Amino acid sequence: MSRLPLNTLAAFRTVAELQNLRAAADKLHLTHSAVSQQIRGLEEHLGFALFDRRGRRVVLNPAGEALLRSVQGALERLDEGVAAARAASAGDAQQLRVSVLPSFAHRWLLPRIARWRARHPELMLDIDATLRPVDLLREGFHAAVREGRGPWPGLASERLFDHRKIVVGSPAAAGRLAGAPIEAFAREPLLGEDAMWKDWFAAAGLGLEVRPVAVFNDAGLMLQAAEQDFGIAVSRELLAADALVAGRLVRLSPVAISHPDVRPYHFVFPPHLAQWPPLVSFKQWLHDELERLRAAIAVLADRPATGGGTPGRRARGARAPAAKGRGAGAAP
Repeated sequence: MSRLPLNTLAAFRTVAELQNLRAAADKLHLTHSAVSQQIRGLEEHLGFALFDRRGRRVVLNPAGEALLRSVQGALERLDEGVAAARAASAGDAQQLRVSVLPSFAHRWLLPRIARWRARHPELMLDIDATLRPVDLLREGFHAAVREGRGPWPGLASERLFDHRKIVVGSPAAAGRLAGAPIEAFAREPLLGEDAMWKDWFAAAGLGLEVRPVAVFNDAGLMLQAAEQDFGIAVSRELLAADALVAGRLVRLSPVAISHPDVRPYHFVFPPHLAQWPPLVSFKQWLHDELERLRAAIAVLADRPATGGGTPGRRARGARAPAAKGRGAGAAP
């Protein structure tokens, strides 16, 4: 038998993962009929079927599963080779493609981007802010900043910042809640998921049913609403820190929550790019900026919170500020 038609293997892998021809066509930027023809051509070349058709789904049969196991590693090595070649060919016009969450981009990365440019004017950043988890190798990204505890299969990762969540509001909200007990917070317009508010009130020692006035699919939008005094919010301290320093937001209580669901940020990247100078430079810059932020948060910690009990009181479930250090590797 002649060699496999290599142009069909990418379609085979994508259809196997998505179990839907149309979804695979969208991901590959091909027509539905083109993907169908590639799968049919591969099966005809082999002389046996690779998929079972179940309505709109196409599911690997035992032969297809065996083939996927055999070609998956080779396809991943090809992806890595293409990415390495692209990076090596960039020369002086090097470009670093990074995927980040919109909230991280708006509230933390962009306010610092001028310092990146001042340090590395020769490196162009291509920032993709999306809620969608991207496939770094297949979509041509060099790195991503992700929330989670890892590991991410096929990727190296370094832990950037441990989180705790605090309650913040506008200066006007701080005025209303000055010296008020925790119960008063429940009478304010609450922003964000009810589950997070329940966790925060539980950390403060209260079991309350709450009904937020608004939820957001992006934490940056929620914080902007809090700055406009639309309500008060439970926020990641990292995302609120700049607004706290500038006085656009005020920390309203010493109570904080930190538990496994408050997922830390990680810097993730393909292992073969670990020593690529642009990626090394960006990673070092991230760590340096986070050290600056830790120093700012330490100053903020010395300020008394507005309400919610005596400053310094820490309820059940609350923890001390995030530990210093850069811990490397995937989180457990």
